[in-house]
Amino acid sequence: MKFSTIYLKHVSGVMLPIPQYPIYSATIDLLGGHKVGYYLDETKGWDLNMEELERSLRDAKKRGIKVNSFVLINPGNPTGQVLSKKAVQDIVKFCAKHKLVLLADEVYQENVYDDNAKFVSCKKAASDTGLLK
Repeated sequence: MKFSTIYLKHVSGVMLPIPQYPIYSATIDLLGGHKVGYYLDETKGWDLNMEELERSLRDAKKRGIKVNSFVLINPGNPTGQVLSKKAVQDIVKFCAKHKLVLLADEVYQENVYDDNAKFVSCKKAASDTGLLK
């Protein structure tokens, strides 16, 4: 992954899940970007909350940060959560709405240990919502 093409100015920001493993935050720091955290909801199995995503983006803009990308780690590391189809569709629509590059880290897609969970890729979600032609 070539992060350096995304972080060209010190006002660039990247939305990151909290918690997350440190490779993303370290790389953003190294390249001089801003980490824009969005909190996962531990009480709901580390699920995403769209209001939290909008809040995080809005707060970053108020601080003069130009958010240009969004990191999604699914299944999550270190949480192990697997996002629902609806959650992944909401994320791809959020990124499209705000013109954010979606950095989909789906490397653990084979590591789903919950019999009730089904991994859905961002590409599939984007296709199902009509974002890909």
